[in-house]
Order: sequence, then structure tokens, then C-alpha cells
Amino acid sequence: MSSFGPEEKNRIAGGTLYLVATPIGNLSDISQRAVKILSQVDFVAAEDTRNSGKLLHLLGIDKPFFTYFEHNKAEAGPKIVARLKEGQSCALVTDAGTPAISDPGADLVRLCIEENIPVTALPGCCAAINALILSGFDTRRFYFEGFLEGNENAKRARLEELARLTATLILYEAPHRLRETLALMREAFGGARKIALCREMTKLNEDIFRTDLDGAVAYYEQNDPRGEYVLVVEGKKKDDRPFFENMTVKEHVAFYEKAGMSRMDAMKAAAKDRGVGKGQIYREMID
Repeated sequence: MSSFGPEEKNRIAGGTLYLVATPIGNLSDISQRAVKILSQVDFVAAEDTRNSGKLLHLLGIDKPFFTYFEHNKAEAGPKIVARLKEGQSCALVTDAGTPAISDPGADLVRLCIEENIPVTALPGCCAAINALILSGFDTRRFYFEGFLEGNENAKRARLEELARLTATLILYEAPHRLRETLALMREAFGGARKIALCREMTKLNEDIFRTDLDGAVAYYEQNDPRGEYVLVVEGKKKDDRPFFENMTVKEHVAFYEKAGMSRMDAMKAAAKDRGVGKGQIYREMID
């Protein structure tokens, strides 16, 4: 592996996309390298130019912005790529933390790779990693889910899959959806599963609430969720009983159907859970 000195690492290359991590709350967490890259690139692609504009203003940097976010990425991505092909350099930032994680920046990275455009990343703040190391749970193996997608049934089905993981689980959630998500998690994981609810990380009012899912649901029945949350959930213990232990085969299949699966997919899922062939599930359903 090559060795690079500080100046060589910080040298701007034309036609390159730079993924620049920004603070998740405390401005002092910006790296010297990030400041240098932001001050030297030709333009900055940002999820919200108002938020990123405030950051650059505080850093004393004045750069042209290009708006790039979830709802305009199909149109904006090719335009950024075109400018990169012309030899311009671009820094991609998100509102807070590392771009391309639960973020449309991942699509821009793939687009650049397809077009053979150089992409490099500057290490820095990441809310998921920050929360993981503060949780007190196992950090050797973890699974990052990000935001749960879909309607309530889709979320319920996804959480039932995640409930089987023995690795530590990391999710993001907005305050207005927190109560619903915690209730669905308790249903899928059981009330005794431990959880760390991390919010306002690196800020003055940083709060890490360590409890179990019963405790989390009860707490937020009495208190309003505030701020963006990172939920870190302890992995399934090897001796935990499966959720379907006391279900008949028909009840097991019906459980997945209620979650939005077709009869065929529900039978496949039940067969996988029980470690048997789909044919056996089918025969028991008929019987």
C-alpha cells in the first residue's frame, strides 16, 4: 500500500468527486482536510444548500452550490457528471454526517463509477457509527438498516426478518414516526430486547437512552420524541425462542399474510422459519 503525506492527500484533482463528511452537531468535528477540500473544489453538491451554506459561511468558504437531493437526483446526477467530465472538481456533502449513507449520494457515486469518474472519500462523522460505539452493545458484528421503508405491513414484515439477526442492528428514525416504529419493533423483537435510543449526538443536550423495548414504548407514551434518532438494538440471543414457537402452521402462514405477503410467499417464509420444505407446509395447510 502506498504512503501519502498530508499535502499529497489534500491535493485537488480535476474531474474528481469528493465525498466530504460534515459535522453531525458540533462544528469543531470538521477535519482540516475537509476544510481544505471544500475551499479548493470548483463547486459543492448539497442536499440542502441552506444548511450547507451556513456551514461554509461559518468556515469562511464561498463556493457555488449545486442542489442534489432525493427528488431531483435523476436529473441533477447527469448534470454533475457532465461537469466532472469537463474537468471540474466537486465536493458532495449531506446535511450532516457522511454522504451516501441512507442518502441519494450513493446513486451519484454509482453513476460516477459507471462513467469512470474518480471518486474519493474523506473520513469523518457518521451518526450510525457514533451511536453504535455509544450503545454498549457488541460492535464486532453489526447490521445497518437505515430508515424502514414502505407501509406498516411492509415494515412489520421487514422487522420480522431483522429480528432473527444475532448482530447488533442500527436504524434511523424521525421523531414523528418513532412511536409507531418502537411499537412494531416490540411486536417483532419482544419487549425484553435491549435498545439504545441516541439523539442530539455531539451536541450540548446529547442523550443516550438505554432501556428495553417495553421501556422505550412506555417512555414515549408519556414523552414527546424530539430530534432525529439513531436506534441501536441488541442482536438476538442464540437461545431466544422463535416468534412462531407457539403458532400452528396455519397461524404461522396467516401471520405473514397479514404482513402483506401472498399465500405462496407466506408458505415459503414459514417453511424457511421451520427448516422444512414448502411441500410440508402445503400439506399441513390442506390437512
